[in-house]
Amino acid sequence: MNLEYSADEQAFREEVRAWIAEAYDDQLRALMAQSKTGYLDKEGQRRWQKKLHARGWMAPDWPAEYGGPGWTPTQRYLFQAETGMAGCPKVSPMGVKMVAPVIMRFGTEAQKARFLPATLASDIFWCQGYSEPNSGSDLSSLQTRADRDGDHYVINGSKIWTTQAQWADWMFCLVRTSREASKQAGISFLLIDMTSPGISVDPLPLLDGPMPGEQEVNQVFFDNVRVPVANLVGEEGQGWTCAKYLLEFERGGTFGSTLRYQLDKVRQVAAAQPSDSGGRLLDDADFRRRLLELEIQVEAVDATELRLFSAVSAGTSIGAASSMLKLAGTETLQAISELAVEAIGPQGWPFIRDTWAEVYDRPHAPRAGPDYAAPVLPRYFNYRKTSIYGGTSEVQRNIIAKQVLGL
Repeated sequence: MNLEYSADEQAFREEVRAWIAEAYDDQLRALMAQSKTGYLDKEGQRRWQKKLHARGWMAPDWPAEYGGPGWTPTQRYLFQAETGMAGCPKVSPMGVKMVAPVIMRFGTEAQKARFLPATLASDIFWCQGYSEPNSGSDLSSLQTRADRDGDHYVINGSKIWTTQAQWADWMFCLVRTSREASKQAGISFLLIDMTSPGISVDPLPLLDGPMPGEQEVNQVFFDNVRVPVANLVGEEGQGWTCAKYLLEFERGGTFGSTLRYQLDKVRQVAAAQPSDSGGRLLDDADFRRRLLELEIQVEAVDATELRLFSAVSAGTSIGAASSMLKLAGTETLQAISELAVEAIGPQGWPFIRDTWAEVYDRPHAPRAGPDYAAPVLPRYFNYRKTSIYGGTSEVQRNIIAKQVLGL
């Protein structure tokens, strides 16, 4: 593994840093300072993503033929590292990262022409219709029906924990088109217009909010919703194959830079918070020990990423190794959020529910604590999900054991 960047790669890194300094303006930074998730509201997301699209950097992983920048793996890594270390908003993943690769691989030419350019330009926002009230970890047991009626499917059922469904223009959805085949073989992959008659979206309040503009998950109901057969991706009964392919992209990503940014925020909080002895919390020996232990974890994640990206650069697919990154990255992220809660102490508690609306509605009203305390508890609660979505930590360990270690 070569850890030295070429002169061209160093120049590219400087180009990215210069663009971030200009595009990531004070308004976006102020919004991100209060974000519990690393995302903004719909208009904030669209504004940031439109800037990326105008620069040609909205979809680093897309092939150039579909509008991607044509970067090398090293350029992609450097871009993700720089935006992560700068604390930039994350791009909403459901479109460019999740459904788009499935459409590229399994979609028709008409589907590619209709959905890929609009997704790249953030003119379409997507949500994911996978989980159901009685089909969580065992996704193959899903019951949402799609009954063929001429040139349409008629959809009945429900999806739950649907992130940003209240914003979404379209949903990519797993539905059951057959009960005669095996559970997996009876599933199909449909694209559903969220304005279709018969769709209703109910918000699901969580412990971390709700905050105005940051309502996150929902339950979506389908009551005789008619979807054109032309919106079927791949063949009927091929949905499980599409879903497994999508998971390769959902579980991948760059964690190291984001983890460094989050850990640096904890360090800043600890520098401002008093310890039990009266000095700075950052100078407390036990706190510093735990901070350094997390720094070691972050370095280990980063080294793993570099090793895997080096393999990609050499033309090797990382395959199941993405589970290693997902497992280590999400659990380290949770550990950092836990240390942040301990650092902020009781000053974080007033921001859990009652004062979020007040903070947003009256931004100049006095707070019960410092501004940096506001997102700490919401972020802690929100990050409990990270070791569940995209496959639980237990699932990742099974994949690693079987496909990486050969046990």
